[in-house]
Amino acid sequence: MNLLNEKWMPVRRRNGERDWVAPDQLADPDILAFDADRADFNGALAQFAIGLLQTTTPVEMTGQWKQYLRSPPDRETLQSWFAPVAGAFEFAGDGARYMQDFSLRAGDGTENSIGALLIEAPGENTQRNNSDHFIKRGQVEALCPACAAAALTTLQINAPAGGAGIRTGLRGGGPLTTLLLSQPPRSLWQNLWLNVSERSQFLARGGDASTQDAFRTFPWLADISAIQKAGGETAPAMVHPHHVFWATPRRIRLDLENVVAGCCDICGRHSGGLIRRYVTKNLGLNYKGPWDHPLSPYYETKQGWLPLHPQPGGLGYRHWLAWVLGQQTDKKHQRPAEILNRAMNLTGQELGVNLGIWAFGYDMDNMKARCWYESTLPLYGLADCGKDGLESLRDAVSTWLAAAELVASFLRGAIKDAWFDLDARGDFSAVDASFWGRTEGAFYRQLRSAIETLLADETAEINDLATRERWLAQLDKAARDLFDGVFVGTGQIERQKPARVAAAFKQLQRNLHGPKLRKELRLPDPEPPPAKAAAKGKSTKKAAKTAE
Repeated sequence: MNLLNEKWMPVRRRNGERDWVAPDQLADPDILAFDADRADFNGALAQFAIGLLQTTTPVEMTGQWKQYLRSPPDRETLQSWFAPVAGAFEFAGDGARYMQDFSLRAGDGTENSIGALLIEAPGENTQRNNSDHFIKRGQVEALCPACAAAALTTLQINAPAGGAGIRTGLRGGGPLTTLLLSQPPRSLWQNLWLNVSERSQFLARGGDASTQDAFRTFPWLADISAIQKAGGETAPAMVHPHHVFWATPRRIRLDLENVVAGCCDICGRHSGGLIRRYVTKNLGLNYKGPWDHPLSPYYETKQGWLPLHPQPGGLGYRHWLAWVLGQQTDKKHQRPAEILNRAMNLTGQELGVNLGIWAFGYDMDNMKARCWYESTLPLYGLADCGKDGLESLRDAVSTWLAAAELVASFLRGAIKDAWFDLDARGDFSAVDASFWGRTEGAFYRQLRSAIETLLADETAEINDLATRERWLAQLDKAARDLFDGVFVGTGQIERQKPARVAAAFKQLQRNLHGPKLRKELRLPDPEPPPAKAAAKGKSTKKAAKTAE
């Protein structure tokens, strides 16, 4: 079985039907998207396809790249691209196997059930303590070769921590991935090709592009010692630039001899070669150094730039600025994925499509998968804005997000005070997620209006007083509604302390009308109520008379 010839990739066609195709069919305009039975498989398949195209494309000029975006290559063209690397994609056999350790054999390591390939599968310690309460052991015991290949790819890309010597992925465990896509969607090919760069441009990003050793691109083509000595590390300069798509931190070899016939536990299709076991060993490739993956945003630390990872609360508009234009504040230094930077240099008119972002990844707590998140973020023709317009938009969005973060903290604190007498610790991410979800529509309406205004007139004011007041009103309403209508006000009255609830709500009101929030939005101090204004006037007159 060779993954470049086998129809192992599940896709959804334009008529809604599901089909399985080989990689050389990915340019078929009738295919809309990957359609695996698991969301993480879809993310891995997309990265597999992008990596394959980036590794094999001969396209050097931007004009030719644009031509393929408008008119996809035929199947024969893709076959000619893929043919030189076909040997790296053998899935079975006695020699090198796709993303499987070159030298590992039965008896050399620990034997595991095939279900342990899945990120969320309970580990040995969990099973030993009988603490697999929510995700039970034994649910996946046999996989068809197609699902096994998808699971293997998913694990190598996302590889979380797993104990002593169990290596994480090249971007750490459970990285965040941000891919460009067309909006509305037109075809799978277009969404894949948007994330592929011209060959020379990609090879200039780092690594050893001159190496002729195929195993420095596809590390499973040789023993691990060919790249990394015992106890050593793997740095970008030691491998080919394309290696970022084919990293193998886990040493795994599937048991393809003791297979059985039956139905796959994931896709449900019948197979005569269901895979049930694999052998694994620790001390795989230990990725260290300034790795820069083109599909991930990064944040700056004292140790340098590190890839972002999803966190509790999900993905949404609060990340828009950092992932699209980058964010520089006292607390955050973040930059978008390299593929997003490239898109900003190609206007929508040149591309002939409107762009969006598909963001996804695992929220990992070391080796435990807490959640899989994915979301789409619109760009609204942003690439057509000029430099000055982008700076204006960056300033405006930064103001809106800073205010929203402040209100989210006000709401979180008010709910804690309403529920507990003392300072409480715990997971309040549901509060934040509800707030960001409640205000998302208003944010994107405001963002779209701002971008459309800039496209018409780059010097236009997009963050005037009325806009900031309108945003404050949206934040205010969302916080009040969530406090009273979702988290506190709808609770069982016999379990609440009305005085504590009232005090918390009053404090929330003070914060929402307070100087800190208004300063964040650069709003003038509110006019005092008429009664207070009159009293202040009388006091002033009395003081003046006394002075006389």
